[in-house]
Amino acid sequence: MHPEAPPVEGDMSEAVSIFVELRPRLFGIAYRVLGSAVEAEDVVQEVWLRWQRTDRSVVVSPVAFLSSTTTRLAINVAQSARVRRETYIGPWLPEPVDTSNDPEVGAERAEALELALLLLLERLPPTERAAYVLREAFDYAYPEIARILQLSVVNVRKIVSRARKHLTDDQRDSVDAAEHRKLLNAFVAAARQGDVASLEALLTPDAVSLSDGNGIRGAARVPVLGRARVANLSTAYPRFWPTVEVEPVEANGRSGILLHRDGRPTTFMTIAATYRGVHQVMWVFNPRKIAAFVGSRSRCAAVPGV
Repeated sequence: MHPEAPPVEGDMSEAVSIFVELRPRLFGIAYRVLGSAVEAEDVVQEVWLRWQRTDRSVVVSPVAFLSSTTTRLAINVAQSARVRRETYIGPWLPEPVDTSNDPEVGAERAEALELALLLLLERLPPTERAAYVLREAFDYAYPEIARILQLSVVNVRKIVSRARKHLTDDQRDSVDAAEHRKLLNAFVAAARQGDVASLEALLTPDAVSLSDGNGIRGAARVPVLGRARVANLSTAYPRFWPTVEVEPVEANGRSGILLHRDGRPTTFMTIAATYRGVHQVMWVFNPRKIAAFVGSRSRCAAVPGV
């Protein structure tokens, strides 16, 4: 770490300018490592405080300093978050972010942004996760990543290779954005009509439905496995779909839907799919995790159908 000193008033405007320019990248790194916009914002705020206190005259590269500080803080938060999430009630899903109104999270590159991939990243140790994010999402060179993580270049190459293989094995080949939107619309239309047969036709045999509610009533507390069970769950509440309005949204660079009840957003839903079909259905009921959509979008955009 660089030594800290009282900020010099004369260079504060330059410090602000540098930080503002790099902030989208810093947020993007922290969010991908943590899967939480709230935690990522906290990390970026702490980086700003440290940047103000640092003797910037000895900082050779602001980009390197700020990236390193962000990554190390995010790793620390991820390590403590893993313990906290052990007490989470039911499945945990990354916090979706509105990339149509908040492009910061997708700044520079869109890689490692989809919810399904962020969920897979959560399985990796925080250092391995950070190495993968820096390389794949932000194209940092291996020597740069080694300096940030204070590891050897050889070790970093092995870590990234191992993470890439792990994620490739699990993730399978995702459909493109247009096909994803088409499948999501078909899924929602069938679910609203109670058309179980059509839903089953869209799903893979090993499909899973994950509901993130942290104990909220109505959210399944265990993953629901299998084509038939997922299809039935999606239409199990005859009074559910008629009572909500469906708003198409863009979350994490892909299509999603926000469900409104009584004019208030209550649920976020999206899918993960390959050309073999929909293999993951993700529901976010936890109100804290859909807070980013509240007030940031025009509520008049809610429509009866998709």
